[in-house]
Amino acid sequence: MTKKPDTEGTLEIAVRNTERLLEVDPKLAVEQANEILNAVPNYPPAQLLLISAQRKSGNYLLALDLIERLLPEQSRWAAAHFEYALLLAVLGRGNDAIAALRTTVALKSQHPEAWRLLADHLMAIGESDGGDEAYARHIRSSVSDPQLQQAASAMIDNDIPKAERLLKAQLKKTPTDVPAIRMLAEVAVRCGNNDDAEKLLVRCLALAPSFTAARYNYATLLHRLNKSSQALVEIERLLLESPSNPSYRNLTAVILSRVGDYGRSSLIYSQLLEEYPSNAKIWLSYGHVLKTEGRQEDCIAAYRQSIQHNPSFGEAYWSLANLKTFRFSMEDMSAMKLQIRGSEITQNDRVQFEFALGKAAEDAHDYALSFQHYNQGNSLYRESTRYDADGNSARTERLKRKFTAQFLKDRIGSGHDTAAPIFIVGMPRSGSTLLEQILASHSLVEGTTELPDIISMALEMSGEGETKEISQYNDVLATKSLEELRELGAQYIERTRVHRKTDSPFFIDKMPNNFLHIGMIHLILPNAKIIDARRHPLGCCFSNFKQYYARGQNFSYSLSDIGRFYHDYVGLMTHFDEVLPGRIHRVIYEDTVEDTEAQVRKLLAYCQLDFEPACLRFFENQRGVRTASSEQVRQPIYRQGMQQWTNYEPWLKPLREALGPALDAYPDIP
Repeated sequence: MTKKPDTEGTLEIAVRNTERLLEVDPKLAVEQANEILNAVPNYPPAQLLLISAQRKSGNYLLALDLIERLLPEQSRWAAAHFEYALLLAVLGRGNDAIAALRTTVALKSQHPEAWRLLADHLMAIGESDGGDEAYARHIRSSVSDPQLQQAASAMIDNDIPKAERLLKAQLKKTPTDVPAIRMLAEVAVRCGNNDDAEKLLVRCLALAPSFTAARYNYATLLHRLNKSSQALVEIERLLLESPSNPSYRNLTAVILSRVGDYGRSSLIYSQLLEEYPSNAKIWLSYGHVLKTEGRQEDCIAAYRQSIQHNPSFGEAYWSLANLKTFRFSMEDMSAMKLQIRGSEITQNDRVQFEFALGKAAEDAHDYALSFQHYNQGNSLYRESTRYDADGNSARTERLKRKFTAQFLKDRIGSGHDTAAPIFIVGMPRSGSTLLEQILASHSLVEGTTELPDIISMALEMSGEGETKEISQYNDVLATKSLEELRELGAQYIERTRVHRKTDSPFFIDKMPNNFLHIGMIHLILPNAKIIDARRHPLGCCFSNFKQYYARGQNFSYSLSDIGRFYHDYVGLMTHFDEVLPGRIHRVIYEDTVEDTEAQVRKLLAYCQLDFEPACLRFFENQRGVRTASSEQVRQPIYRQGMQQWTNYEPWLKPLREALGPALDAYPDIP
């Protein structure tokens, strides 16, 4: 009897050989795969190898044709759907790639690479929670250690205490387990322990410099900590290794926008939109950058696209409202009301719909309805946040007790000697953007944006204290030597360098809330200019009440809280007027509107700058403006907002009472 040839064994060997060729010589792999198919037509493993080889050879459309023929016959084959996802990603069809990856993991839940790529795509489209879960599933399916698998499962279930317990036990047993270190850093982030997370990620990357997931986490964290220049270095390092990675590109666009490189940022967003054309969040981010660049028509079109792809996206409607000069149509208002009556929208979307409807009703001169919507939006927001008005008042009093005239006198000669920074401080919505635009129109002054660095440095300093609370950081500051204060000033200059685009001798830092840090600013930058932008208490405070802030202004969601905050602000500024006479230049918004040239001349004189007519034509300045007033300062002096608060007089009693003497004395000091 004649023995049959071992065709099956020969076939397996041929497939394995072709698999090896894929990475080193994909064109030869194409030839080998075709030879197998000539011998065994329609053999699925060889078909998939041919598709992979064609993709790796750059023959994308041919590969697409082949995979779309194969999938109907192999609809339950996870590997085929994964190859389809890889090909779709290369072709810039990001949404379709996500769908293919979801199918892959549905068919094969233990597919680490599919989970990892799905995480990248979800991060790119702004679905960070889904991205975190996908990456946790990647970890769970890629490691063999039962303890790490359990920790990943706990992360997926959002059982953070269990995950932390398991990971710490793992690291006690194996201190150099880098996946465990990275996961513990993620736990720290979820718990709000950013300092711990940063230390863990630094250690992780020291042990494993090529651990890309950890480096991405590190870049993201640095961005959140307002360490923009460091974040940019880390994400660009990742981009060099994987320039097509969608999550890397998205984070790069976000960071570039933060540091004022709006051109590169908008380019990346436009490229991402070619891959994810129906993604509402990317359209929104793109719109934000276009707004900053002053491209209002394009910006509105981008926000409209965001709404088209997600009609329940409250933030897109609020972004239109936040242009200030935009007016909603009746159709827009009907669409918003329809959404707000639904039960499916998130609380955050509902809040932003209320603020947008408040603006729409205000523009329609229906002030009772407008206040109703603004008040409802504020009430809903307060349910999800905490603000301690008594705590803020106590903090203000601590600052007054700390920064006495004698305390400051004892530290004369401290700090960095640069005169480059010009700080504009005050309440939000006080006219600070107008002052920035005026000063930035001077040939010697560069406008940047609301720089986060003083606040970040305060937060970092608070970590040196016992309580680690930012309100206590001044106790740490008081222990610093003159040389250490000088070094802190130099650190500020270095940190803000990433925001500088010109070699102008002066630059503006327009973070309003820096009024809380005037003591620090004076000690570390004694030659810096400090300008206090002040607006009528009722006008300023109610403008804050109408404003939805993404973060950082939790005092602004109650009329009484806003009034108390304004009162505390005036009290603190009065204190610094007394202990640092002449140090701070105050600009009254209403005076600037009524007699612009006189106030501009005084402002320039304080900054030791010669008068330039361009400062009166500030609205011609094409620089990027990120604040809510961006469209208003691109017009001549904006008078319309001065008395808008009077339309809401019937509802302002809580605000009046909270303001107290600060209202009655304005513009004088109570």
